[in-house]
Amino acid sequence: MSTASSNYARLVRFIPKSGNEPVIGEPQDPSQDVGLASYNSEPIKISVFSGKSVLSPGEKTGDTAEVSRLLSPLAEEEVGTIRCIGLNYVNHAHEVKMALPTVPVLFMKASTALADPYPAPTVIPKAYAGDNAADYESELVVVIGKACKNVSEADAMQYVAGYTASNDVSSRAQQFAQSQWCYSKSFDGACPIGPAFVPASQVKNIGDMYIKGTKNGTVVQESKLDDLIFTVPKIVSFLSQGTTLKPGTIILTGTPAGVGWSSDPKNLLHAGDEFRVEVSHGVGTLINKIVEEK
Repeated sequence: MSTASSNYARLVRFIPKSGNEPVIGEPQDPSQDVGLASYNSEPIKISVFSGKSVLSPGEKTGDTAEVSRLLSPLAEEEVGTIRCIGLNYVNHAHEVKMALPTVPVLFMKASTALADPYPAPTVIPKAYAGDNAADYESELVVVIGKACKNVSEADAMQYVAGYTASNDVSSRAQQFAQSQWCYSKSFDGACPIGPAFVPASQVKNIGDMYIKGTKNGTVVQESKLDDLIFTVPKIVSFLSQGTTLKPGTIILTGTPAGVGWSSDPKNLLHAGDEFRVEVSHGVGTLINKIVEEK
């Protein structure tokens, strides 16, 4: 695991009530789930940091701000092409009746798929809305903190800055109509992340983390991260072979069992639905309200 210490337990990027520009800071209440607090219109008090990015947050300024609107922990221009690992939970592979992969399955999302937490909506494009195939995928996100290339599994965690949550929103009809998955998973808003960024130093054992997906109040996905087929060090090492992963690169690590397309009957996303991705260790609850493009 990464041994680098940090001067904070978690960070959020947000628009303060006192301004219009993004600010970085640490929630003052360590027990507050900032995603739920935002949804419930509860005050979120932040100790402001001097930096402009969770990759380089600087120091506490001594100032306090209140959140007006939560933003994705990283900005679109920071993440580059988004890496995603498919079929990476043992129980998910069993539910889709597929053999466990022997190497990580990689697909990409465009940076324009990046989206903010609630109150930002998740929009199913009009080109896909009639397919009745929009699906959710609760995922842990790994954030790369410094450029890495050709790193070993043993050294991989030295390059991990921390973690957040994501919903890998997908159109299954479009996905299975093609051999490549990028088209079905890269539409605008198909990669909301947040609400908080937790540094790697705050997580002693990734396998102890848990992830939960809830649709309209019903838990549909729930797993510890010890069900991963390929561990975070393995994923980072694999993706870095021959390829530079720049700071800000985010990696979606796969989804646990319970996706809507594999349920019987199918349990898909439609206008008016609400989906929540909860990740432990301070990341909190990412909430997405589903709308369909007119």
